[in-house]
Formats: sequence, C-alpha cells, structure tokens
Amino acid sequence: MQNDDGADDYSGVFVAFEGGDGAGKSTQAAMLGASLEANGLRVLQTREPGGTPVGEQLRTLVLEHGNGEIDARTEALIFAAARAAHVEQVILPALQNGAIVISDRYIDSSAAYQGAGRNLGVETVLELNAWATQGLQPDLTVLLDVDPHQGRARRTANEAIEDRLESEPDEFHTRIRETFLSIAHEDPDGYLVLDAYQNANSLAKQVMDRVRPLLDERRDQ
Repeated sequence: MQNDDGADDYSGVFVAFEGGDGAGKSTQAAMLGASLEANGLRVLQTREPGGTPVGEQLRTLVLEHGNGEIDARTEALIFAAARAAHVEQVILPALQNGAIVISDRYIDSSAAYQGAGRNLGVETVLELNAWATQGLQPDLTVLLDVDPHQGRARRTANEAIEDRLESEPDEFHTRIRETFLSIAHEDPDGYLVLDAYQNANSLAKQVMDRVRPLLDERRDQ
C-alpha cells in the first residue's frame, strides 16, 4: 500500500472513522480495535487532533473554551499541524511495521469543519492537509452519518458540556454533514457510509465485514 506522494509501501492497514459530533465514532473505533486484537492482530488506536504530545496540546488549545479568539485560518493550520505530527511520528511508523491503525477522525474532518463549516473552501483545506500528511490516505474511511439535531441531543446527554466546535449552531453542523456525505459519494470504494442510529453491534459487524477483505489483501501481499 502506498500514499499519494509515492512514499514507501507499507504493510499495515489504515482505517479512519469520520462523522459529525455525536455519531459514535469513538465507540465504533474501540469496538473494531478490540475485535481485531481478540484475533491476535496488532492494532494502534489513536485520535485527532492528538495522538502525539504536541498534538494533544494543540487539541486542548483548539477545542477547549477560554483560549481567546481563534480565527478560521489559524484553526485550520492548528489541525493540520497536529495531523502532520500524528502521521510522521505515529501513523506511518505503525503502518510500516505492519500494524492496523484505527484513527478517530482524519483529513475529512478538516475538509468538513474548516473547509465547509468555516467557509475556507473544501479543496483549499484538502490541499493543505495533503501536504501535511505526505499524501497519506486511509485504506478505508467509515463515515457514521448523524443528523445534527440528534447528534447534539446525544452529545449533551447527562448535561455534558460541548467543546468549541460542538457548540457551533446547527447550520454549521449541517454543512459539515453535507460535506462528509459529498466526499464519500465521490469515492464509494474507499468509504463505508452507515446510519449512526443503528444498533452498535450491527454497526460493528458491518464495519468488520468491510475491514476483513483489507486484512486478507494484506496477507496475500
């Protein structure tokens, strides 16, 4: 497997989970990882922004309230910087060592949140992140589709406090949802789009059904 810039082949498998806030990405990523590990496979579970010491600090800066004004371009650059470190220091080394990398969010989140949500332009943000990630693309992106109103109800259950992006109005989250779906529509072979309101075990089975052929392909190489 190879990234778009022609970097060295890697023997691992890269799966990203995307979707709006409240879609259940973290739950499904954890379930996939646990299932794969139970079958004796090496798995690295990670998240964005984050995954590295600098990435976690940038996550706090950009998501927590009280850090002052963060304009749209600065926000996009912070996410890209965190992602660059994530790929260079964590994701690529793991893939080159044959691990299965499962990431809770990746490039599509920036395309949706900053490209569409912040009106910076989806293509502009994708170009920035292609450079930041050395062109590395997931082998599979699982998109959990959630209605913005229902997503907010999920994430504020038990009076949970929303972060900077979660607290944006529903119109913002509607643009995000539309962008996620549009990106997935352009590449049906690389995406698995699922209704986030299905039973968690049913979702997990559908994800595994798409991941299993990728594992078989890796073994055959």
